[in-house]
Amino acid sequence: MLTFVSVSDEESTTTMCYILNPFSASCCETFLKILPLFEKGIKAGGKRHLTVFSANVAKVFVTEQRSGNNNINENMVVSVKVFKKATPNGKVTFYLGRRDFIDHLDYCDPVDGVVVVDPDYLKNRRVFGQLVTTYRYGREEDEVMGVKFSKELILCREQIVPIINPNMEMTPMQEKLVRKLGQNAHPFTFHFPPNSPSSVTLQQDGDDHGKPLGVEYNIRAYVADSEDDRQHKRSMVSLVIKKLQYAPPNRGQRLPSSLVSKGFTFSNGKITLEVTLDREIYYHGEKVAATVQITNNSKKSVKLIKCYIVQHTEITMVNAQFSKHVAQLETKEGCPITPGANLSKTFYLIPLAANNKDRHGIALDGHLKDEDVNLASSTLVQEGKSTGDACGIVISYSVRIKLNCGTLGGEMQTDVPFKLLQPAPGSVDKKRSNAMKKMKSIEQHRNVKGYYQDDDDNIVFEDFAKMRMNNVDMMD
Repeated sequence: MLTFVSVSDEESTTTMCYILNPFSASCCETFLKILPLFEKGIKAGGKRHLTVFSANVAKVFVTEQRSGNNNINENMVVSVKVFKKATPNGKVTFYLGRRDFIDHLDYCDPVDGVVVVDPDYLKNRRVFGQLVTTYRYGREEDEVMGVKFSKELILCREQIVPIINPNMEMTPMQEKLVRKLGQNAHPFTFHFPPNSPSSVTLQQDGDDHGKPLGVEYNIRAYVADSEDDRQHKRSMVSLVIKKLQYAPPNRGQRLPSSLVSKGFTFSNGKITLEVTLDREIYYHGEKVAATVQITNNSKKSVKLIKCYIVQHTEITMVNAQFSKHVAQLETKEGCPITPGANLSKTFYLIPLAANNKDRHGIALDGHLKDEDVNLASSTLVQEGKSTGDACGIVISYSVRIKLNCGTLGGEMQTDVPFKLLQPAPGSVDKKRSNAMKKMKSIEQHRNVKGYYQDDDDNIVFEDFAKMRMNNVDMMD
């Protein structure tokens, strides 16, 4: 990670620039304070200007211009990563600017990209594209005697080459790719249908090597005379994408809470348990704070407190439901809570996918190879609808508090629902998350074959390597 620091004296025409590596942005000001040359350059009464740029992409240019009023203007040009994948025979290539597409409830981001085709290979044939979803609700190894536990649906299909609508409106990324790749580049746009489910993958056991359960999306392009012709693997390319939901810009002011009480046979009085969360919507990686208040007006004692974050999963295709603990805590602090005593305490839990690796049945936010993944986000629906109307795999979360009242007293519990989501685009939390992901992605792919950069248009191509078929018979 490179940190670019620009420093100037308000009364001086001299600008000093330093590149600190591997210093972080938070260390820059401290570093400059102890830099003798910098201290000597400050005149009496002058003010210091400090500008910090944190660059976590492959290529960054920082240019500085001194204006007449001694202000500094900084322009930073950042490379853009583009995903690339070609057919086995190398004649048709996908270019996609992103693989995550956001469902905003009232609309969904379109799937926009570019296909490059070798014109000599077409021979009066056409190139067709499809947006496909695969809903797997059973294990692949259990499919016997022709019984399938998956459904494949073609959500959108259209002819890409020759283009049907030559006046189609292109996105800035498509315009840049078409300009760079030349006349053999053809843009395309697919749209998700309303109420289509989000991408969800159910984690497998370590010994299970079949296709995972869940909802998966991919885009395809293939060469054929008509869209109903048989698709040949040598001239077909497919790329997995994800459809996700983000948190609304406003988290709301409501504090979810639950109040329960339990009485005992042959004993007077009750134990009252109240649980309150500090917010309704949490982002992935945030602490979930649960304030527990226990009032013991019975003759029993509370011996143990258990706290869980529970992930609830509903597979609508087979009407199956199950729950998994994704974070848990047990404590005897403040226990035993004897008759007539009270306890008020806040417990903190962090639900993370990293702490639930190789646990069967944990739902994830779709899973792409060599990419960090979050726990599946809570399923959101449009206002006026319920989650019972959602299709695919429906995810929800709750905080569960259990009190152990001894062998004869048994247990009492309550659940408080909340939502676990990704930060909304443009928010500070989302920018911080994206910066960390991009930096890690660049580090992973540095010096790796298949990842290269175009110096002219600031485009970084990530090529999905696939076996090329060199057999002459395969080229037709």
